Amino acid sequence: MTTSVRTAYRQRLAEGDIQPDVAQAAAVEALARLEGDLNGAGEPGFFRRAKAQRGVYLWGPVGRGKSMLMDLFFDSAPVKKKRRIHFHVFMAETHRLIDAWRKGDAAARKAQFGQAKGDDPIPPAAAAIAAEARLLCFDEFQVTDIADAMILGRLFEALTAEGVTWVATSNRPPDELYKNGINRQLFEPFIDMLKSQLEVVAVRGPKDFRLDRLKGARVWLSPINRDTEAAFDKLWAEMLDGQPEVGATLEVLGRKLQLPRAHGGLVRAAFASLCAQALGPQDYLALAERFHTVFLEGVPLLTPANRDAAKRFVTLIDTLYEAGAKLVALAAGEPEALYPAGDGAFEFERTVSRLQEMQSADYLAQVRD
Repeated sequence: MTTSVRTAYRQRLAEGDIQPDVAQAAAVEALARLEGDLNGAGEPGFFRRAKAQRGVYLWGPVGRGKSMLMDLFFDSAPVKKKRRIHFHVFMAETHRLIDAWRKGDAAARKAQFGQAKGDDPIPPAAAAIAAEARLLCFDEFQVTDIADAMILGRLFEALTAEGVTWVATSNRPPDELYKNGINRQLFEPFIDMLKSQLEVVAVRGPKDFRLDRLKGARVWLSPINRDTEAAFDKLWAEMLDGQPEVGATLEVLGRKLQLPRAHGGLVRAAFASLCAQALGPQDYLALAERFHTVFLEGVPLLTPANRDAAKRFVTLIDTLYEAGAKLVALAAGEPEALYPAGDGAFEFERTVSRLQEMQSADYLAQVRD
């Protein structure tokens, strides 16, 4: 028999895996309410159509246990067809369904969607999604793309009509979704729907559980050898805490920056991909706003011969520092040895100072929403 979300949470407490947290306890109660609603609704059948239940939206700063709570709920949810997926991956799949409907002729539509009529791609896309899952659990619900923002309201309505229940975790409260986005006023009705149809719970406990993994760890690893590479990989795995690398795409000034090794607020990238490419301050600003922790590997010793890469590295570090983002680096040398002489070496001394501060306990203890 499946363990209920309340029981599973109490077991984690009893085993010492987690500590009591009032905010988490409130979230567990909301999830337990939904678990009961789903259980009472039963499975749809020939004479019983699936009906969407009032979902749950958990939001709060990073490291407060939202993903852990989602794990417990997903495992306990009394639903046969359920799916847990990173929100950006889900939206990419949805756009592919919409594109397939728009480009398909009647035969292609019939084959993929089981229907061929109409010009609106949202209902058939929602029907295809609902056929696979009547419970959708979204990790990292965050809206940054205008294409997503413009369809979310109608997609939400269509999925609800198909009997799909939503649960989501996010770093932002609903009112801050797509903040300062283009044509945001067109997105605001979706926010109202979300707040009316999902129970919104703040998970804002005082303790950042994920940050504890960085405290006491070496976050600047040098030189690059088998031991430091192993330590870098181990810390990355601990921070992921079993979650998959789903990747992320940042849209900057009409360009797309692809980051294949990412999950939630964590990203792992090579120095060559961030500093040897033609990226600028806006790219690094988007990176720092999107991710709370950056794992940067392959940082080389720098010379005037790669002055452009060194300048980009300086801009990257300045931006991460100003945003309070955490940095874990795998480098060929200590900060003071990276660029000791040559054009720009004097200016690089400020970067050295910042890199040293970013390793300090005080910097790592900073809480960032």
